[in-house]
Amino acid sequence: MELVLIRHGVTAWNQQRRFQGQIDTPLSDEGHQQAMLTARHLSALSEEQPIQAIYASDLKRAWSTAEPIARLLGLPILKQSLLRERHYGVFEGKTHDELQHEGLQSDYQRWRNREPDFALPQGGESLRDFFERARRALLTIVAAHQQNERIVAVTHGGFLDCAYRIASGVDMSEARQHPLHNASLNRIAWDGERFSMIDWGRIDHLDSIESRRD
Repeated sequence: MELVLIRHGVTAWNQQRRFQGQIDTPLSDEGHQQAMLTARHLSALSEEQPIQAIYASDLKRAWSTAEPIARLLGLPILKQSLLRERHYGVFEGKTHDELQHEGLQSDYQRWRNREPDFALPQGGESLRDFFERARRALLTIVAAHQQNERIVAVTHGGFLDCAYRIASGVDMSEARQHPLHNASLNRIAWDGERFSMIDWGRIDHLDSIESRRD
């Protein structure tokens, strides 16, 4: 089974380096363009090997990214709240720079150090809890489908980080070396027992947007 994991299109808060977490932020105009280009690419990809289902986080930035994919493929979007971004607690709504000046430097450093059991203040998830939620989400999706199917899931950057580590065996506490691009295509496989990596961080389908920036 192949899972095509997609990070939502870009938002204004992404561009401001502001923690979104589970705050329900919308796509920017560029994010909507990324979503449409992703949908067209997946529609062409589905002609070679059909996509059987589309899942999405229930946060609007992921849902809005999934909508043009669903329209072009003629499939419903299956809501899966386990695909949500990590809950960042007190960090949500703040930029990385702001956290350095609001008495949260220690918490911010612990987050940067990837301490597995550090629960972010004001109801945030620990890295370990988030990692296990991501694993549960992936297992829930594959359990609902046949072994030879191709499934799309639209999710968030933090979730993709967990999925990469689950598929590649990189420990949750190790520093991140892999990309988490907006509207990227990230493909992992499920053989009935374990996940493995197929391809990661592809954004060549967004080249028309990149060329307009140059």
